[in-house]
Amino acid sequence: MKNRKVVVGLPQDMERKVAVMVQVASQFDSRIHFITGNKKVNAKSIMGMMTIPLNSGDELLVEAEGADEEQAIEVVVEFLETGKQPN
Repeated sequence: MKNRKVVVGLPQDMERKVAVMVQVASQFDSRIHFITGNKKVNAKSIMGMMTIPLNSGDELLVEAEGADEEQAIEVVVEFLETGKQPN
């Protein structure tokens, strides 16, 4: 299992950021969770993701476990920090 703290830097005017985040996470086989405060949500669940803030400046812990966990952490963190979507 890998984890990394990240400060969200998504553009304020980014449309559908929760839906795009779920799409980014869903391309990996690993289980991916976001932890904020006392809440842990599945990053591949649109309903779960709608319950946490993804505003610029918010801090989250990203946790991934599985065969592609290192790549998953890298891509998810990059998206959260910059809004850049993988190709």
